[in-house]
Amino acid sequence: MFSGIIEENIQILKVHKQSPASGVLVIEIARPKSFDDIKIGDSIAVDGVCLTLEVFDSSKMQFSLGPETLKITNWNAESLNGRKVNLERSMKLGDRIHGHIVSGHVDTLGRVEMAQLHGEAFDLVLSLDSSYRIYFPKKSSWAVAGVSLTINEVELKNGRVWVSSCLIPETLKRTNLASLKVGQQVNVEIDFMIRTMAHAFQERFNNLNLDLGLK
Repeated sequence: MFSGIIEENIQILKVHKQSPASGVLVIEIARPKSFDDIKIGDSIAVDGVCLTLEVFDSSKMQFSLGPETLKITNWNAESLNGRKVNLERSMKLGDRIHGHIVSGHVDTLGRVEMAQLHGEAFDLVLSLDSSYRIYFPKKSSWAVAGVSLTINEVELKNGRVWVSSCLIPETLKRTNLASLKVGQQVNVEIDFMIRTMAHAFQERFNNLNLDLGLK
């Protein structure tokens, strides 16, 4: 589990297939100096995706991306090579949680509709399929590329749900969100508590309809 508070913004050094016929991509990422307590098998969030540390040395870390991860994130060798990604080590029990609880399991991709400076702040608006509207109540949290953000506004427009957040200078300095461009797709994770509650209510609603003979 993670908090969505990014520790480092680091470049991917190398991307290659595990084998010629493999559906698995292997990535090597520069190891931050602050990551001085890592070990094989650790979970590290890379742009909001929980990955398992397989190999590391003093200068780099290696992870494998399976077919499901590649499918959900729409990542490929071309889009990842040389890219700077947000990194966060998993939380320790007993630590303060400064963002919100993030699982590192990406739910969907959001399309950037606005990404621009407004004074010293940065306005970020993503649009998603309208079926996700229930998961984004105003003033709740979401994770964008692994970054914990507060939802400021939510509206339906052009058949999609538009969700906006305002980023402070510290967030811009620590993450790669300032580099987002209109039309780009970015990893989005729903707050797991909201997701769980929404699913529970939907299940209860479906059961009620069955009891009333409406389905």
